[in-house]
Order: sequence, then structure tokens, then C-alpha cells
Amino acid sequence: MNLLFQAWHANGLYEWTNASAIAGAVLLALIGAKSVAVRGSMALSRRITTSFNDEIVQVIAATRVWLLAPLAVYAGASAVELPDKLDQLVDTIVVLALMLQAAVWVNRFVRGSFERQVSTRRGTDGEGVTTLTLLGVAARAFIWVITGLLILNHLRFDITALIAGLGIGGVAIALAVQNILGDLFASLSIVLDKPFIVGDFIVVGELRGTVEHIGIKTTRVRSLDGELIVFSNADLLKSRIRNFKRMHERRIAFSVGVTYQTPYDRAARIPALLRAAVEGVGGTRFDRAHFAAYGDFALKYEVVYYVLSPEFNVYMDVQQAINLEIFRRFADAGIEFAYPTQTLFVQGGVPAAA
Repeated sequence: MNLLFQAWHANGLYEWTNASAIAGAVLLALIGAKSVAVRGSMALSRRITTSFNDEIVQVIAATRVWLLAPLAVYAGASAVELPDKLDQLVDTIVVLALMLQAAVWVNRFVRGSFERQVSTRRGTDGEGVTTLTLLGVAARAFIWVITGLLILNHLRFDITALIAGLGIGGVAIALAVQNILGDLFASLSIVLDKPFIVGDFIVVGELRGTVEHIGIKTTRVRSLDGELIVFSNADLLKSRIRNFKRMHERRIAFSVGVTYQTPYDRAARIPALLRAAVEGVGGTRFDRAHFAAYGDFALKYEVVYYVLSPEFNVYMDVQQAINLEIFRRFADAGIEFAYPTQTLFVQGGVPAAA
């Protein structure tokens, strides 16, 4: 406060008015320059459609007015006499603001570059999407770490001593952020080991869905009902994960029951009919069909085959076609499907009246 009083009394009303006018004019000029630059780059991007032009537009739009304001103050300060310490403070604030603005620009450019690469691979290269997403987050974190170190260095902090101090207090910090670090290392494990990638259909316990995003702390999965399920990365890797997208083919086993009144010759033909029904549908590989057991109300036949695609919708289409084909072949052969029934057998005559 003493420095401000000294600066106030060291200059007259004319000097302060002049300084305010200069600061206001510079601030308006900077805001106007940003607006013109954004509009000009957008017009250029519409004429010359390239991803680089789009990223330049995003970088210019990321300019923060509150980080440009110190430049206006610096310009206005040139019109007045300031104490040395206050003059140094203004210089320091301007340099720090420029550092932060430069970091914002670089961060926006890096983010746009990675987002563009991810968007071109989404739906076709899930592994690339997963890796690029986490690399993008790591790159942006690195930018801000470097910016923070540069700011501390400009403020004349002893960075070596600070890092050494972090080493001493590292245990306490690790305990305080144990869960966060657990999720961080879990995300690295997901990237390196790749138990699943973006686009995979996974089942975790009773929850299932398609992986939409893998982040530093959480993984987002879209369920079959459309709801978004958010897993902590650490908790996710502690669970048993079933990855259906990694299947090359899907093994299917199902049973068919026919009535006990089925004649022997027809019962013996059923495995061949079941095989023909499966092989008559494309995209399948027949394994076996057997008379498996005598059930409570049916003769049970078991069928095993493979769908030559991991997609669930393909499997359902194939199973439907097979079921309809079995229905047709059984009808042609005069074979009846079994269902729970109860038959009463009455022996002897009518009981005598009492």
C-alpha cells in the first residue's frame, strides 16, 4: 500500500488520466485485434479447409483478455513515474501473464491436434484412440508443469531445493493422494497392457456396455440401455473384465426338446436335422448335435456351433435364422416340440357305491 501511495503522490491528475487513457486504449486495441484475428482466421479456414487452419482458429480464440490486461497496465504505467519496486512488480506481472497466455495457446494447440487424431481413428482404431487420448492428457500436463517451473524460476524460487523438499515430503503427499495415484497408474496399465480399448464391449460384474472414453482417473462405458457407467480405473482393474470384442468367433450351445411320443426312427434323424439347420445358415461353423438326456417332459438334444463373428447382433440374427430353420424342418418331418404337460392314467373300474 505504501508503494501505491508513493506512486499516487509522485504524479499529478494529468499523468494519471493520461495513463488510464493509454491503458484503456491498449486494452480495447488488444480485444479488437483478437476479434479481428478470430474472424479473419475463420474466414480463411472456410476458404481453405485444413485441420491446421481449424487449430489456428482455436488457438487464437483461446486468448484470454484477463491475461492481456497486464499489457495494458504496463503501457499505461509508462506515462507515470513509479517507485522501483512497484515498477519491478508490474514487469513481473506482465511476464507471468505472458507465460500463462503462451501456455494456454500451446495447450489449446496440443489439445486440438490430439482431438483431431482421435476423431479420425474413432470407430476404426480403438487402440489408437485409447493411446492418443492418454498421451494428449500427459502432454498437456507436461506443458503446465513446465510453465509452473518457469514461473517459479522467474519468481526466484530455488527449484532444486523445492524438488528436494518434495522428495522429503513425498511419502506424506503419496498417502494424501493415494487413490488419485492409484487411478493414474491404473490408466497407464490400461494403455500399456490394453485389457480393453475404446469401442470394446466389456462386462464387469453385472454391468456391461461399450467403452466410450478412457481417462486418467475414470473410464466411461455406455450400457445397452443407453446410460453412462463411470468406473474408477483402479477399481476397474481390480475386477474381472470380460472383453467380448476380443473374440474371433462366438461359441453357442443350446438345447431342443421333443416329445416322448416321438418314434425311434424320427428321434434318430434329429441330430442330422439339427446339423442341416445350422449349416444352412451362413457365417456359422457346426460342431456337434447329440441326444443328450431324458428330461422330465422331453427328449433333450444339445447343439453346439460357432458364429464366425464376435458381434452380438450378428449372433442374434444367426440364432434366429437357425431357430426358424429347425422349426421348418421339424414340421416337415412330423416332429413335435415338447412343453410341460401332465397325463393322468386311470386303471380299474368305477368304485362301488358305499
